[in-house]
Amino acid sequence: MEKGIIKFSEIGINDIALVGGKNASLGEMHNQLTSKGIQIPNGFATTSKAFWNFLNENSIRGPLQQVLLELDTDNYSNLNIIGKKARKLILEAKLSVKISNEIIEAYLSLCNNNDSCAVAVRSSATAEDLPDASFAGQHDTFLNIKGKDEVLDAVKKCFASLYTDRAIKYRDDKGFKHGDVALSVGVQKMVRADKGCSGVGFTIEPESGFENAILLSGVWGLGENIVQGTINPDEFYVFKPSLKLGKYPILQKKLGDKKLTMVYGTDTDSSPILNISTPSHLQERYVLSDDEIIALAQWAMLIEEHYKQPMDIEWAKDGITNELFIIQARPETVHQTRNKNVHIEYRLLEKGKKMVNGNAVGSKIKVGKAILLKSPKDVKELTMDSIIVTDTITPDWDPLLKQVGGIVTNKGGRTSHAAIVARELGVPAIVGCGNATSMINNGDVITMSCAEGKTGYVYEGQLSYEEQEIDFSNIKMPKVEAKMILADPEKAFQLSFYPNNGVGLLRMEFIITHMAQIHPMALVEYHKIKEASVQKEIELLTKNYKDKTAYFVDKLAEGIAIIAAAFYPKEVIVRLSDFKTNEYANLLGGKEFEPAEENPMLGFRGASRYYSDLYKGGFALECAAIKKVRDVIGLTNLKVMVPFCRTLGEGKKVIDIMESNGLKRGANGLEVYTMVEIPSNVILAKEFAEIFDGFSIGSNDLTQLTLGIDRDSEIMGQLFDENDAAAKRMISMAIRSAKKTGTKIGLCGQAPSDFPEFAKFLVKEGIDSISFNPDALLQGIENINKAEKSFVTFGMASSSN
Repeated sequence: MEKGIIKFSEIGINDIALVGGKNASLGEMHNQLTSKGIQIPNGFATTSKAFWNFLNENSIRGPLQQVLLELDTDNYSNLNIIGKKARKLILEAKLSVKISNEIIEAYLSLCNNNDSCAVAVRSSATAEDLPDASFAGQHDTFLNIKGKDEVLDAVKKCFASLYTDRAIKYRDDKGFKHGDVALSVGVQKMVRADKGCSGVGFTIEPESGFENAILLSGVWGLGENIVQGTINPDEFYVFKPSLKLGKYPILQKKLGDKKLTMVYGTDTDSSPILNISTPSHLQERYVLSDDEIIALAQWAMLIEEHYKQPMDIEWAKDGITNELFIIQARPETVHQTRNKNVHIEYRLLEKGKKMVNGNAVGSKIKVGKAILLKSPKDVKELTMDSIIVTDTITPDWDPLLKQVGGIVTNKGGRTSHAAIVARELGVPAIVGCGNATSMINNGDVITMSCAEGKTGYVYEGQLSYEEQEIDFSNIKMPKVEAKMILADPEKAFQLSFYPNNGVGLLRMEFIITHMAQIHPMALVEYHKIKEASVQKEIELLTKNYKDKTAYFVDKLAEGIAIIAAAFYPKEVIVRLSDFKTNEYANLLGGKEFEPAEENPMLGFRGASRYYSDLYKGGFALECAAIKKVRDVIGLTNLKVMVPFCRTLGEGKKVIDIMESNGLKRGANGLEVYTMVEIPSNVILAKEFAEIFDGFSIGSNDLTQLTLGIDRDSEIMGQLFDENDAAAKRMISMAIRSAKKTGTKIGLCGQAPSDFPEFAKFLVKEGIDSISFNPDALLQGIENINKAEKSFVTFGMASSSN
């Protein structure tokens, strides 16, 4: 008779039928990837044959099938009863002497004959980790198991977990026959993550499916807290192309609260696992150093390359040896089966009162009735209009989640179990809100929106919205480049799938306002801040930085890098800050550093600030952030644009001060553009072309300065018109001058999408590119295509073709 156990060293990925997906993957990595530096804790697995023998020896195979035949597969009204009966049959059965001895022998061999050695005992079903089914969280894992008897008991509990309520329903949903699925048990040496940290990772960005980013999440202690979503973890985004080039690849780091730490209990504790409060100094520290983040990301990329598909991994750091380990890897199942050319766009049509916000899972909008629940046992009646609001979602909730329209939780990150299952089921979720159960009342009608980037919002009441299915494969790109105007990094990965030629305008102001929040001069000259409340707020935001200015550089660099990475290697043109003085003053600490002006629109803005003593210290921080993105991270697709440059002398000064701050035009391929938004830019376009590499027409400012209308004026607003003959003449002059000097020229604005005739005018003049806001991009592309087609039809090909 064949052996009932098999060592990891004898297992490969083709052994799923023998040891299940989880164990087959561990054996594969142990044998194929340890030579590449990846550390996998050693172990062994019971075989599917051992499971079938266990059922047959106890004569429970038939009774199990009979119990499962009684399941109500229409409403699952008796799921709880059926699950209990099936598990009882397993738990009351006995392991044979033969398999018990084999397990004990393998356990002692693994632990060098130390009977008190701690191991992890994990379930691995033979249908697990298939392309369209992850089986995430369906079966049980037991940690910190010590001693022969405890290991045998844990093995039997794993067998029983094949019949948890959630696993039974999951198999039914996925079309697996219960009698065809066996349970293998993996026994692995424990990594002392209780004294270190642990977490999960995806080799693609899990919300959008963006393939160039790796997302790692981590918590102090054992990883169950992150899987169960009981706390908000640290998150790290890593850019694969930078990793491959040996550049600094970390795009963004987000500090989670990590309020709890899961550790092993002592012999006197009632449980082998305890959840204790995390000390405040550890809550405020990242669980991984930059070197460790990069090492794990390299391993994740090697694992992905080995399996030739995106992967979902679990990692752990031993707090005694400080070694990192991969403890699990499975195929990512959501995006592999999704047609990336077909996109359903959701858009709110009205504004509402925000109740809570958290991590958005998916991109849908859902209106429904809030059902506040403490546990799945509290459920009475659910419909597809029900939105579950609860503290956290564990695998026990899974059978309910297919019956609801949405999920809102207090706890959990975007790699928690709730997030993973919600993605797989296509149910919108907002996790990690913190206060959802106190801010939302049972029975409230709410609108949950996951359509506004990585942050999801719950709004009071029923808001109207629209959804539109778009097939990108049907969209033909025009000869004139169609680019995006972007500001919010949260939307960048998702928007990168839209048809585009890059980003023609990255507005820095949104990143400063939402991510940095502080006026840069308030950090450069912090000693000048007089208000105690402002000082306190700045101290709180910069508490993890010895040098406060480094905080601004990091936050600005993170926002810019996310967008530059999302569209890499297409060009992304970041416009240097173009707040007006009244807008700068609204930043934290800004009032101390901004003069009061009668007309900020025509005042101290754009290029004039960068070399002024009033702001050049702040401008140095902008330059440092851009230099970090380009030279350190390696995103050389990033180009820079100078706004509101009034004179040739001013343009030269800005080029000089940029160079003194490490941004030399031409170095490392750096191109510097300028906005064409002042009549002087048009009149002296030939001379400006000697200073700058390209032009971008800012039609709003150019129109207001051509017509002499403050575009912010309510009284004069009706006269503001980009279609005015004088404004169009200025645009025409600018394009024609650029053509003569061979300077690239584009336009950023709403008019080419709103007015087909305006797009036709630009195409006829020979514009190189037009940049649109995301919601106008597809209409803009259609307008350009129609314009190009009309010129070809009538033999009037534009000068750019």
